Amino acid sequence: MSKKEPLKIIAGTPDKPLIINDIEIPCYVLEDETRVLTQAGFSEALGRSPKPTYTTNQVADMPNFLRSERLKPFISIALTKSLTPVRFILPTGGRIAMGYNAILLPQVCEIYLKARDAGILLPSQKHIADQANILIRGLATVGIIALVDEATGYQRIRTERALADIIEKFIAKELQPWTKTFQYEFYEQIFRLKGWPGPDGAKRPAVIGRYTNEIVYNRLAPAVLEVLREKNPIMPSGNRRHRHHQYLTPDLGHPKLKEHLAAVTALMRAAPNWDAFQRSLNRAFPKKYQQLELLQED
Repeated sequence: MSKKEPLKIIAGTPDKPLIINDIEIPCYVLEDETRVLTQAGFSEALGRSPKPTYTTNQVADMPNFLRSERLKPFISIALTKSLTPVRFILPTGGRIAMGYNAILLPQVCEIYLKARDAGILLPSQKHIADQANILIRGLATVGIIALVDEATGYQRIRTERALADIIEKFIAKELQPWTKTFQYEFYEQIFRLKGWPGPDGAKRPAVIGRYTNEIVYNRLAPAVLEVLREKNPIMPSGNRRHRHHQYLTPDLGHPKLKEHLAAVTALMRAAPNWDAFQRSLNRAFPKKYQQLELLQED
């Protein structure tokens, strides 16, 4: 049994179990993002009693559903190391519960199916192989992690956590000193592509700010522009107190901004007109909400 402190649940409720072909398994997502199936639910899903029973010819230190000596040849060392139960706090009553990482379920099912195919299961164990077959078929098209996330509602929370992580990395806690970030050519290319005279000696149109948000900050990382607008609102004068880039972190946010500026300036330089540039921009740098899943995987 793990000596770690029990983990808190961040998604999942007792009345919303994981359902695989009419088999219901209580499931939760813990604060470290481990997807767990309750110990009793795991056993019952396999057609086993939720309470362990002890007989002869059992493997020590194994969960009740893997204690049979007949399964031993199919249990890898790697799997053995991942069988430690996870302790967590139930959402009702604050009781401590035990569970197993959800990714173990298809692995345990495979063990029973291999033992069945080898013809070594006892008659009393064949119903477990039948149950394992049902579970494996239910998991064939959708992974166990996706099913748990859907059952617990963690899909929404996962997005929120990913956004929070991005904001922490990109947005500085304190205002940073001003440094020249937007080079002259950035504005020069906007004027050229729009067919405007200037920018030398010309007043920048107010729409330049909107273009900057659209071309740069809205494509830098998800939610960055929204947070910058909150931290650096427009004052009654119509201007912002500081430059948006002064709120970016010096170790990631600002370097990423300069990298992005160099890339979009190169796209502008190669484009014959504004519409062509927009097409190139959308291909090369989609708006970051469209890329959130990729950022989560990274």
